[in-house]
Amino acid sequence: MAEKICVLDTTLRDGEQTPGVSLSPKEKLMIAKALDGLGVDELEAGSVATSEGERKAMRLIANEGLDAKVLSFARVMRKEIDTCLECDVDGLFLVAPTSEDHIKFKLKTTPDKLVGSVLDVADYAKSHGLFIDLCCEDGSRTKLDFLRELLEAAKAKIDRFTVADTVGAATPESMTGIFAGLSDLGVPLGVHCHDDLGLAVANTLAAVKAGAGTVDVTVNGLGERAGNAPLEEVVSALGVLYGYGTNIKPEHIYKVSRQVEELTGVAVQANKALVGKNAFTHESGIHVDGILKRPETYEFVKPSLVGRKRVFRFGKHVGSKGLKVILKRVKINVSEEQFKQVLREIKALGDKGKVVTDADLRAIIEQIKGEKKKRFIELGELMAISGNKIIPEATVSAKVAGKPAKATATGDGPVDAAINALEKIVGDVNVSLEEYHVDAITGGSDATVNVTVKLKGRGRVITASGSHTDIIMASVMAMVNGINYLLG
Repeated sequence: MAEKICVLDTTLRDGEQTPGVSLSPKEKLMIAKALDGLGVDELEAGSVATSEGERKAMRLIANEGLDAKVLSFARVMRKEIDTCLECDVDGLFLVAPTSEDHIKFKLKTTPDKLVGSVLDVADYAKSHGLFIDLCCEDGSRTKLDFLRELLEAAKAKIDRFTVADTVGAATPESMTGIFAGLSDLGVPLGVHCHDDLGLAVANTLAAVKAGAGTVDVTVNGLGERAGNAPLEEVVSALGVLYGYGTNIKPEHIYKVSRQVEELTGVAVQANKALVGKNAFTHESGIHVDGILKRPETYEFVKPSLVGRKRVFRFGKHVGSKGLKVILKRVKINVSEEQFKQVLREIKALGDKGKVVTDADLRAIIEQIKGEKKKRFIELGELMAISGNKIIPEATVSAKVAGKPAKATATGDGPVDAAINALEKIVGDVNVSLEEYHVDAITGGSDATVNVTVKLKGRGRVITASGSHTDIIMASVMAMVNGINYLLG
């Protein structure tokens, strides 16, 4: 059993095959450098057959001087090995389809001819000094006897033999059988799993327990169809549950997850393990009470493991102890009677289906205490224009610190233009938009839209929302409410 597992990240190849994702060479290099800093041992930078832009990105990554070994996806073709050499990569993720269906219907060849082609290309690549990870595409649906035959024939020419569960058809039991059946042949083994039935992590862990020394993963579980085994889950489970080490610096996982989310445009689901926004967020009164008494009651994994912090939120499930912690955090003092009123109001809003933001909490407390704090910004008029042949533009007028102000700005769309105009009005106040989320509260084309924003300023990160039938207006209202919370 290997004590330290090698991590091969394929975010830049398999991950980029996520529908709708297309990264520029500059963006791929940014992610490669982040992955290298995270501690991945090897990264699959892309596929040389994809495009000239892909090859440019791979050359940039290969010549960046990273600690990670840089690999390219390659088919069993000499011409692709030549292209890999032109891209200066360290090695190949050499993919050979091995299941009966792939050999017969996709390649239209025979098992013997496939083995011959693999040996020829492996010889050629090795003669040029390339590292070779021979990956069996659809390996989980390949007969074990043929996997052994191929490995026996190629083991003197390759550095690793990887079995791919290409369509997520395996089970932990079948993966255990495959790797147990290969581990006596003396070649390092790798595992590459897809998540079509939600078993990518379980299948990867089973393979490691049965002899795999390398795990193929992607950040946030990106990949074709249902994605690949997520790096964050595999690495954390290996360490926390099974005691395996890796070179990954887990405290950087969340930061890299957010960077990949931003650059790919693929949002991480809220309840995603470890990196989803709700992973370490607690609202239920019972859970908060337990955590305050002993964190381990409801936090088996510490947030700090992946570079995160615990968060308490308020809503219909909030309890008195949780709310007291939240009020203390934002330095708000209320009497016992006022506290009870605040708790009732929060639950009432939750019962109406509303997400209670930081700005909402402040408004509730101001109302209950009879306070009327001066608003830093009071919205006056908003005008926005957009069309298929004009640059979106918006004009916002408001009172800022009691003085009239007006600004016009353009943007990628009318919402972006309106937010840019608002930012012009408030000037250099160091408030930045961290997250933007929109939901339709009602159905139909006249739906009421709720926009929730997360803003950062003055050492704090807060949430605010705005609701309106016009998404532009709802967005500006959310921004105004958040700015007033931070600066009022």
